[in-house]
Amino acid sequence: MMQTPIRAVFMRGGTSKGVFFHKDWLPSDPTIRERVLLRVIGSPDPYGQQIDGMGCGTSSTTKVVIIGPAERDDCDVNYTFGAVSIGDPVIDWSGNCGNLTSAVGPFAISQGLVASPENGVVTVRIWQTNIRAKIIAQVPVQNGKVVEGGDFVLDGVTFPAAEIPLEFLQDAAQSEGMFPTGKVIETRDIPGVGPIEATLINAGNPAIIVSAATLGLTGAELQADINGNTALLARAEAIRAHCAVVMGVAATVDEATLLRPHTPKLAFVAPPRSYVASSGQAVAADDIQINARIFSMGKLHHAMTGTGAVGLAAAAAIPGTVVSQTLGGARSGLRFGHPSGTLSVGAQTAMRDGAWAVTSVTMSRSARRLMEGAVLVPEALLQGGAA
Repeated sequence: MMQTPIRAVFMRGGTSKGVFFHKDWLPSDPTIRERVLLRVIGSPDPYGQQIDGMGCGTSSTTKVVIIGPAERDDCDVNYTFGAVSIGDPVIDWSGNCGNLTSAVGPFAISQGLVASPENGVVTVRIWQTNIRAKIIAQVPVQNGKVVEGGDFVLDGVTFPAAEIPLEFLQDAAQSEGMFPTGKVIETRDIPGVGPIEATLINAGNPAIIVSAATLGLTGAELQADINGNTALLARAEAIRAHCAVVMGVAATVDEATLLRPHTPKLAFVAPPRSYVASSGQAVAADDIQINARIFSMGKLHHAMTGTGAVGLAAAAAIPGTVVSQTLGGARSGLRFGHPSGTLSVGAQTAMRDGAWAVTSVTMSRSARRLMEGAVLVPEALLQGGAA
């Protein structure tokens, strides 16, 4: 088997990591490109480990990003995200990765897609093609290069790094579609689960938010408490897939499960409760406003997805949602506990036509290049043959 090198950069962004490509580095044929990207990550893998690829067997580390010049005059780059399934030959292009968004600006600057001053902060205007939304990243530079080291600590990431503030913008059209059913809370009878109350929200990514009690949980759980419980995971997926149909993003429950595993995501929240994070760090109830957890690609996430944080902040700022009810009222700033620690996120709201709308959500992440060079794929893939 002969192999062909393809330029790539392996990057951490927030609490995720993925393989980044300039669009010109990949085959232009979408079918071949998809096969190549699956092989790069090492999917599908019945063993679930992706030993023969760049993936690491978790939803946080099984991702691809394609960056290119912007299609809009008010943005600098296009950013397309793919969530690669581990066990199936599927790349879900339906949503964004808020964590990897923090690495888009640094990649764009280092590849010459965005001009950089010698020193200062570069504002990178990102067009997120999956969800058709604009995101603003503030990237520090020194001597014309991206600053990667720093003292910003992000729970879920081992080492400190440079802070990258992000602003996720919601225009009027997006805000109008923030609640797909027009209600801030839906009551639904889920087959095999029973009646539930949920907030179905479109902010960052489509998301479903329920109370922890809906799943028989406290909200203080870690991955080990949930990811081995097949009955619980099945209930969570039943809720997610059913609500995906209600939200209009999947035609059937089977389609949501098989072809759209990345979005919508299911999150659950609870009043603040003390617990010990996965790092051994104690999280005190007095230091947070709620506990929050989120499922990603069928498993509990080890921290919090970036877009999940966006959805939680948006829901916190709107009266009557599951989140604002758990908080005891709507608020524009939110500090919540997740399995790896805590996270702060803010939302700006406005009244439009008698209804609340979220205009932007802000939070800080960090990013770092882990490796750059080339990934190797079987030459036959580039010719449309078998791997």
